[in-house]
Amino acid sequence: MTPRSLRDSVGYVLAQMDELKLSHLPVMDGEKYLGLIAEDDLQDSGTETLLEELQDYFIHSSVQVNDYFLVAVKVAHVMQIDIVPVMNEKKEMEGVIRQDSLFRELAHLTGAEEYGSMVVVEMDQKDYSVGDINRLVESNDAIITQLNTWFDKASHTLTVVLRINKEEISDIVASFQRHEYTVRYYLGEELFRNELQSNLDHLMNYLNI
Repeated sequence: MTPRSLRDSVGYVLAQMDELKLSHLPVMDGEKYLGLIAEDDLQDSGTETLLEELQDYFIHSSVQVNDYFLVAVKVAHVMQIDIVPVMNEKKEMEGVIRQDSLFRELAHLTGAEEYGSMVVVEMDQKDYSVGDINRLVESNDAIITQLNTWFDKASHTLTVVLRINKEEISDIVASFQRHEYTVRYYLGEELFRNELQSNLDHLMNYLNI
């Protein structure tokens, strides 16, 4: 991706954004990175306007080459940008990371592409115990391969997302429910089987009419 120059016009940059399917592009002054320009800000200006006239709108966001990729995820989320510039130790731009690349890395981090299933449970924060949750899963001949949590300030509840290394998890779901955990969602082989059975039942009912 070629960064834009201060001498580029709004019309030209908008055409580049459309071609690249991006809503932000980096702007350079020679070798110096100046910031990102957003499509929304360009659309409020005339097509012949030069970028140098819009420097007050530049978004000054970037990450360093040695930063962990989650830093880029945070920057992209907080600043609502679809590319994140990457800077080296000399403060030169090495390139950009696109939002879709960050999404693929997040999918890999959370194990979304791996074998297994997922269970989402909800509880009061004071009731959260990794040891108890792990024991429930292991008592059903399974292990937790990924665990993520977040706290909902509005409801004052903690949500725990578990990736588990087996696909048939009805016994695990039942164990959580017996121990008074609120199971908000689960995805495993038994859901697929239940859907097949439901479709078969609907078909048989139709044929009997």
